[in-house]
Amino acid sequence: MAVQALALFGLTASIAVGLLFLAAGIAQWRHRALLPGVIANYRLLPAALIGPASGALPLAEVATGAALLIGLHPLSVLAAMTLLLLFAGAMAINILRGRGHIDCGCGHGALRHPIGWPLVARNIALAALLSLRLLPVPLFTAMDVATAVAGGIAIALLCLLFQSLAALAVSPAHRR
Repeated sequence: MAVQALALFGLTASIAVGLLFLAAGIAQWRHRALLPGVIANYRLLPAALIGPASGALPLAEVATGAALLIGLHPLSVLAAMTLLLLFAGAMAINILRGRGHIDCGCGHGALRHPIGWPLVARNIALAALLSLRLLPVPLFTAMDVATAVAGGIAIALLCLLFQSLAALAVSPAHRR
């Protein structure tokens, strides 16, 4: 019973992260002119790699998100965990450098969301939850799958909501 519940949490996380990666990848592609600057602001890549990284990142996120949603695992789960932990590491390095003001690049091009420890923790937590998807997959009932889909959508929407609210709170255009 416990393995079934953990596997269901893993499926829920897989759906949530899949939706988050799709949303981020599509938003980054739509605002692709801004992405090289966002990546450059992290000051982690040589200048020669910023262009290729800004072209590959949205595609990698969309591909990983789609693979998670259609259930291709364990490779999609490992890819998603790797991306989440790379993003968390890049943010942590910059926070420790005193550069917490830079945009996280999490998606929406019109909103600037500064990096912070809550984003680092969110990415680590999502990667940890995704690791549950690597457990042996039991047979899920239709109700299990429906619950995981509803939970995944709810988690993704809450993440996007809090990300947008945090960005609006620091946006000079929205201060009075």
